[in-house]
Amino acid sequence: MKKNIGTTDRNIRIVLAIIIGIIIATGKLSSIANVILGVVGIIALITAFVRFCPLYFPFGISTKRHS
Repeated sequence: MKKNIGTTDRNIRIVLAIIIGIIIATGKLSSIANVILGVVGIIALITAFVRFCPLYFPFGISTKRHS
């Protein structure tokens, strides 16, 4: 797995996961919406820490700066 997520992209994914966690914790949504948002948040967090996005790969997208 070649890394294809840059620092800014990574930080956005982490912040998004935190916001999703807060939304889920407030309990304002239905249980189905909580599950869907939870999955999205977990995927965002995993891809942020692994620095690889499988959706970017087939399209050749990379937000990582090449030095």
